Amino acid sequence: MIGPLRVINAVLPGTLTASSETYLARSLSDIADVVTDVESFDSPNVSAALAESQVIVTGWGTQRIDSSVLALAPKLRCILHVGGTVKDLLAPEVWSKGIAVSSSVDANALPVAEYTLAMILMANKRILPIARRYRSERAFIDQAQLGVTGNYRRRIGIVGASRIGRRVVDLLAPFDLDVVLYDPTLTAAEIRDLGAEPSTLDALCATCDVVSVHAPALASTEGMISRTLIDSIAADATLINTSRGSIIDQDALVDRVLRGDLHAVLDVTTPWVLASDHPFYEHPNVLLTPHIAGSVGSEVDRMIDVQLAELRRFASGERLAHPVALSSLGTAA
Repeated sequence: MIGPLRVINAVLPGTLTASSETYLARSLSDIADVVTDVESFDSPNVSAALAESQVIVTGWGTQRIDSSVLALAPKLRCILHVGGTVKDLLAPEVWSKGIAVSSSVDANALPVAEYTLAMILMANKRILPIARRYRSERAFIDQAQLGVTGNYRRRIGIVGASRIGRRVVDLLAPFDLDVVLYDPTLTAAEIRDLGAEPSTLDALCATCDVVSVHAPALASTEGMISRTLIDSIAADATLINTSRGSIIDQDALVDRVLRGDLHAVLDVTTPWVLASDHPFYEHPNVLLTPHIAGSVGSEVDRMIDVQLAELRRFASGERLAHPVALSSLGTAA
């Protein structure tokens, strides 16, 4: 153990796999005195532990940490989040009290970008609809009949230079693809420095074979991919969304998909789970996944490792490597 360090493990039981939960608990205990199985900060035993703890480790579903929780934790100096955004988890009072905050948002961005890369390459090869047709016909399909655009010199549009959007651009670099990027917060020179060509949103949607959305969910981005933009997307192009469903006019997307000339890969929708009779479930042009682009399975251990390293830095008096500033929450996903 590094010093008299006391940690509250507030990652809710059942939100990670059993192996990840065990790995987190065991690893934390190698570094500090740990209180585990914390579902509520209000229970008497947890309140007593809070009074002596310097660190809280949080995860998906952890109870919001606000002034009432902070009042129970006078020695709290650091919150380490095994997850992405802390926007809804932490009240502004956390920062006003000088408590350091770290998130695994960078680690969580990597699998989303990898998922996106896979979907881009699969979309241009039309792998899913062709596999579906092959399974149905069980006969050789001549290449000329496949309707495949392929992945040579295809135009890929990235909407948003978020952590994920930038990583997608990086991952696309080895391929013979033309990558364009729309982000109103960056200059044309900054976009070129990232490895993409700048584009307006209108031009991106109208000219790209794949449009991939990586903008944050903010009031200003709600419905940003509007009906007009969706209608402008080229026939047989693919729209990918791994960000948030609210960014896309979903009614307009349904109408366009039902016309039969647009493909969609959606890891997020509005609402999170569509009604059981929604046409997206059965439509051959749509791939729906239940928000799995981010860290799942062994990928969660990468996020755990990030915060274990942060805990060791904190215990040694070092600066955190992945700090979260209050000012960043206004533009974060």
